[in-house]
Amino acid sequence: MKDLSFLKNYHICHRGLHDENNNIIENTLTSFDKALEKNYAIELDTNILSCGTVVVFHDRNLKRLVGREDILKDITYEELKDVVIKGTNETIHTLEYVLNYINGRVPLLIELKPFGDKKRHVKEVIRLLSKYPHVYAIHSFNPYIVYQFKKLAPWIIRGQITEYFKNDSLNPIAKQLMKRMTFNFLSKPDFITYGIDDLPNKYVNKAKKKNLVILSYVAKTQAQLDFVKSHYDNAVFESFTPN
Repeated sequence: MKDLSFLKNYHICHRGLHDENNNIIENTLTSFDKALEKNYAIELDTNILSCGTVVVFHDRNLKRLVGREDILKDITYEELKDVVIKGTNETIHTLEYVLNYINGRVPLLIELKPFGDKKRHVKEVIRLLSKYPHVYAIHSFNPYIVYQFKKLAPWIIRGQITEYFKNDSLNPIAKQLMKRMTFNFLSKPDFITYGIDDLPNKYVNKAKKKNLVILSYVAKTQAQLDFVKSHYDNAVFESFTPN
């Protein structure tokens, strides 16, 4: 029996407890240290490189945080390991390094970004988590990734991230399939992480009636967090200190 209680009971900080005003950058060791100080669960992002190494980083390329055009799926860790996030001394770490660093001190919610070789990404995350005897879950926007976890590692707690994609370039059919969570019958997620601007809605309410844990993203105020908790289970948060 999977224990999803941590998803309900912990404050979950988005990409670590980052604060750009104080130069604490998302998905860095400093942002994770700040979360550890508060005993917050940590949501973090992963990408796969061309060499098969999984790194903790949100974007598909280095432009926003580094100022370079490199696309992560096209470079190796040897090319990335000494790259410094602009304005800091922080480098981009492997998921393996971060798992060893956190070492079970708080639960982890690991998002797999869908930008590189998806199946290879899944298999490498499974390999790393099989050696991590602590509390964690994974989630992804990509239903194929969630399905692969069901197929290859059904014991891992898995979630489907989605929203209405109102401002996204997805084609209209894909938007409908995603917001309705059409592929859940294949991937059988244990929980849903739904965009906060699209809650409440009938699709999430239907999932709730099936006893799925319902999270949301991203609560940026206490009022938003309270709103989600009044309807569902919890929300990933950023930009404030929750009560």
